[in-house]
Amino acid sequence: MGQPIFLAGALDFSSPYVLIIGASVIIVLSYLFNLLSEKTSIPSVLMLILTGILMKLGFDKMHLTLPDLMPMLEILGIVGLIMIVLEAALDLELSKEKLPLIGKSLLIALLALVFSVLGVAFVLQQFIEMDFIKAMLYATPLSIMSSAIIIPSVTKCLPHTKEFMIYESTFSDILGIMFFYFLISFMDSGGKAAASEFAISFVLTIVVAVVASYVLVFFFKDLKGHIRLFLLIAILLILYAAGKLLHLSPLLIILVFGLALKNHSIFFKIFKNDLTPENDPIAKIEGEFHLITLETAFVVRTFFFVIFGMTIVLSSLVNMNVAIISGLVLLALYVVRFIFLKLFMKDGILPELFIAPRGLITILLFFAIPVAHQIEAFDSGILLYVILVSSLIMTFSLISDGKRIKGMISSGELDAEVLNSGGHH
Repeated sequence: MGQPIFLAGALDFSSPYVLIIGASVIIVLSYLFNLLSEKTSIPSVLMLILTGILMKLGFDKMHLTLPDLMPMLEILGIVGLIMIVLEAALDLELSKEKLPLIGKSLLIALLALVFSVLGVAFVLQQFIEMDFIKAMLYATPLSIMSSAIIIPSVTKCLPHTKEFMIYESTFSDILGIMFFYFLISFMDSGGKAAASEFAISFVLTIVVAVVASYVLVFFFKDLKGHIRLFLLIAILLILYAAGKLLHLSPLLIILVFGLALKNHSIFFKIFKNDLTPENDPIAKIEGEFHLITLETAFVVRTFFFVIFGMTIVLSSLVNMNVAIISGLVLLALYVVRFIFLKLFMKDGILPELFIAPRGLITILLFFAIPVAHQIEAFDSGILLYVILVSSLIMTFSLISDGKRIKGMISSGELDAEVLNSGGHH
């Protein structure tokens, strides 16, 4: 009689079948974490990171060496950035009524990002030996709010809070990514003419983005068959990679395309004629494309947070220096946020003040820092602390806000139907 196939010694963790089972189990767990998150307001990101940490402990317990995850991270990171920007752009609805809200959220996102980068860079310089421009590079990922966490987390907030947070977090993502790559360009060129090069690149990118959007929609609106969505994604990936090789700002191409597709009734009137919403092929592409973007972004998010958990050096969590730096970074982030919300928000700043988690973009950009600009003294435990604590602060704030809303409904101060009207989702 043969040996039992489930003996520990017989289980080959490099087997493709074991890897397929492992990856599939992680996706199923991520879906369950999302369901749990909706019930408890605990961000699924925390559960995914904890899963990665537990997996690493399990590997260590079995004396198994983890494979090098970095090559996979680079490709996942590029696809992740594209999908996150696409997902964010497809959530931005442009209309005259929303212009004041869009303008205010854009201004707050921009000012909060710039001053958060300066504040966090100052904190980092006090503890880690680095020049200020490198400190700004490391501060940028920590200064970007995570729309990947915020958008699904604010569904039960009041409509004005929900809309503002969706717009602000989306702008924070996009502006933060652009600023991060501008800093790298600035450092690589030694600061010479970096601003003018960026401006020229910006204008050229916008032109390419608008032309590409019209050409793609013109061809895809009449394209039949079931494979057009992945074909469209493939072409966007080609545009992104080509834009990167030509030193453009390719994420702008993705952003403009996503914005144009979401707001097709404004951008593509020339293709519409007398079409009704029911038989509008562009509206159909937008709906299907939004779905596939959401699902792809979900998969990328899942693996990134789990892999991040697996790469954490647990000893850094008990490092007092890391804890102090993280605490001061968080203090700088919330002080800056408090100042600008107080300046521009007339209806109060709660719960918006505490809905400022860091997440996937923070990790993606940290791993995207070029080797030439990396600082060995920077402990990745700082990222973990900032992500965990900011997510926990948001969780407690949303739970508190939920109780406040229930109180308003029970006292007749608020109609329950208001929660389901006027919001973005």
